[in-house]
Amino acid sequence: MKRTNPIKKFRTASQGASAVEFAMILPSFVLIVFGIVMFGSYLAVVHGVQQLAAEAARSSVAGLSESERSSLANAYVTGNVNSYPLITASRVTVSAATSPTDSNVFLVTVNYDASNMFIYSLPSFIPAPPPTIVRTAAIPRGGY
Repeated sequence: MKRTNPIKKFRTASQGASAVEFAMILPSFVLIVFGIVMFGSYLAVVHGVQQLAAEAARSSVAGLSESERSSLANAYVTGNVNSYPLITASRVTVSAATSPTDSNVFLVTVNYDASNMFIYSLPSFIPAPPPTIVRTAAIPRGGY
């Protein structure tokens, strides 16, 4: 009966190779997918805030005075913020006024405090974006 060398047998064995490779790759893959979901939700909120600012600026075109434009922009944001499921309405603030640099441009700024999102409860070694999202939309007087 021929005896095989145990070291040679260990080197040529391949029954558990797939399991070992899977165990090495899985944590990295899970972290990447988790990061995509978490930062993707943050970017969805940023996009939603930008959309609110842009649409509020467009709706303010109908106003004749600055106060009327401001109230139209505020009304648009408060009336439509609930259509964005990742944005909490109580954390949104709106400011609308004439641009300080150009009197023919009306600016609508939407601020959102995103500090309650899950991304900010992650460990500190993961870089987090700023918790306050500020987006501004400008529209010229007359709408063109």
